[in-house]
Amino acid sequence: MTTSNQELQNRKTKVIARGQGNMYPVYVERAENSEIWDVEGNRYIDFGAGIAVCNTGHSHPKVVAAAKAQLDKFSHTCVMVNPYEVAVELAEKLIDIAPGDSEKKAIFVSTGAEAVENCVKIARAHTGRRGVIAFNGGFHGRTNLTMALTGKITPYKNLFGPFPGDIFHAPFPIECHDITVKQSLKALENLFKVDIAPSDVAAIIVEPVQGEGGFYAAPTEFLQALRQLCDQHGIMLIADEIQTGFGRTGKMFAFEHSGVEADLMTMAKGIAGGFPIAAVVGKSEVMDAPLPGGLGGTYGGSPVACAAALAVLDIIEEESLVERSAHIGEQFNHRLSQLKTAFPELVLEVRNQGSMIAMELIQNGDAEQPNTELTQAIIAHAAKNGLVLLACGFYGNVIRFLPPLTITDEVLTEGLDAFENMFKELAK
Repeated sequence: MTTSNQELQNRKTKVIARGQGNMYPVYVERAENSEIWDVEGNRYIDFGAGIAVCNTGHSHPKVVAAAKAQLDKFSHTCVMVNPYEVAVELAEKLIDIAPGDSEKKAIFVSTGAEAVENCVKIARAHTGRRGVIAFNGGFHGRTNLTMALTGKITPYKNLFGPFPGDIFHAPFPIECHDITVKQSLKALENLFKVDIAPSDVAAIIVEPVQGEGGFYAAPTEFLQALRQLCDQHGIMLIADEIQTGFGRTGKMFAFEHSGVEADLMTMAKGIAGGFPIAAVVGKSEVMDAPLPGGLGGTYGGSPVACAAALAVLDIIEEESLVERSAHIGEQFNHRLSQLKTAFPELVLEVRNQGSMIAMELIQNGDAEQPNTELTQAIIAHAAKNGLVLLACGFYGNVIRFLPPLTITDEVLTEGLDAFENMFKELAK
């Protein structure tokens, strides 16, 4: 007897807390590359990739084979007790591909939020300072410290305070909303005058492309100015590359677009094809600031996840997925820009950096009137149209597209056709 989506949703509601909700009452039976099939046999084209996790597609044969081979050897010993070669090899490769020429080291943890927290720990240990500056609209995780860093209340911070002190926020430059690089930098100067002296700031953390904030890319001028500011005051620059890494933006890491090298960077999501692992990579003298035993975690650097991550890096190179990412982004931008031309009163902007693609929806052609209602309607109708879509944005009015970088042109076109038809129907 086949279990239905609704039956599973009813069971889930009874046993899993409502705070861990699900966007779609669609329960996955199997998935392959960019396609998902639910327990009722319905097929979906995946334009979310598990929130930029499955950059190499669902169940890539090489990732599956690597994980199985490692499981045949052992599944866990704890890298801090009895380490293993796959972790050393992965660290070697990560520091090799990380942007910049500085000598680097790495640590492994389990989640992106852990990676962010460890960046803050390392920056504070290295500088002996307390303050951390983040940006409005930024998202850095769901732990207490990373919620404090996150620049958006609902749903991430609502009801969960108090949060740690010594966290400060500044505006993120967004051209289409008239927030200039000059204004953002001026706000940082104001923080230094009003709230915390630059000599007391351990780190500035920034997403090179804001994820939950709406897929706004940090201008090269801004990242270069942050690097200069940090150098001037001895502040550590942290690149949060959790959503932007591993080919997603048309470079291996998004900071490469600006030519800026961060002191510390986070890696997660697309690192291992769906296996839970995250990393911090940074300049050696910075990474070595904590004392032995000061960094770690039971599951950090899981041998199975390390093996999968090594396979992912091979796939990205062998299948030219960094270049493929740029091609996919161009295809999306072309098709979505046609909708912008047809519906200028509803679409403020189509933007992409590689395959990190966004369509921002407004009302009456006014950038200051976010169209949250239409965005929610599109997400609600996506599954009925055979699509998996995600929303984001400060006001929840941005449709974000994160297809696997392995998606075929045929499936890509099919998915864009379905989206276009749905959009036109709902925009009436």
